Amino acid sequence: MTWIDFPFYSSIVGILWLVGLVLLGLSYRNDGYLNFANSVLFMGWVVLLVFVGKLWVELDRPPMRTLGETRLWYATFLPLVGFITYFRWRYKWFLAYSIALAGVFLIINYLNPETYSKTLMPALQSPWFVPHVLVYLFSYAVLAASSIVAVKGIVDRYQGNFTIETLKLADNLVYIGFAFLTFGLLFGAMWAKEAWGHYWTWDPKEIWAFLTWMGYLTYIHYRYFHSHKTKQALTILALAFVVLLVCWFGVNYLPVAQTSVHTYTQQ
Repeated sequence: MTWIDFPFYSSIVGILWLVGLVLLGLSYRNDGYLNFANSVLFMGWVVLLVFVGKLWVELDRPPMRTLGETRLWYATFLPLVGFITYFRWRYKWFLAYSIALAGVFLIINYLNPETYSKTLMPALQSPWFVPHVLVYLFSYAVLAASSIVAVKGIVDRYQGNFTIETLKLADNLVYIGFAFLTFGLLFGAMWAKEAWGHYWTWDPKEIWAFLTWMGYLTYIHYRYFHSHKTKQALTILALAFVVLLVCWFGVNYLPVAQTSVHTYTQQ
């Protein structure tokens, strides 16, 4: 079981998700397709979980070192967020978007075969490595989901069918994602203290992580003090996700990244 098996597993996941999305679309006309659609989508997610688990065992290390591996986790967490949100609020469109976006990350990995090593650099051989990365990736998945809601809200406003329920869903997702993002920052500080002797070094990745945290904090405060200004709130939420994307992988392509201690995250 190696990364070379990814095309096989991703193809199975892709087929199941594609069939599930078609059935989900048909359920808008006939509710009889709904349970079958959910089952097929869930089966695809289980197959992906099996691949991640086997990859972890084969590598004998957490598969969280490279961008390709983090994209894999992103594709794993997004459907989870979609399922939880669907069963809580019954938004079929949101489940479809979550699955589709997860599929995009699988396609990116499929088109960019991963190169990997079983070894980890000394800084990564820390008990903080797994909780820090997992918490961050889960927060990224939840916050990405909130941005999907924000984009839908902006489109709905222009189409004249915006409802406050859309913004409430975005709020709930941001609250959850922001909490995990905060834990990620704290775990990262503890890890940095252990690995490099300082909680904070103004590393490029750290700076953008802080800017991401501030972006979503700005949204939360704006919603609290200006609860009726929905257009501005949705815009802030969409822009915050742009900052998150720069933090996640864009910063690796900036000139300052050459001096970053986080360059191990690149492929």
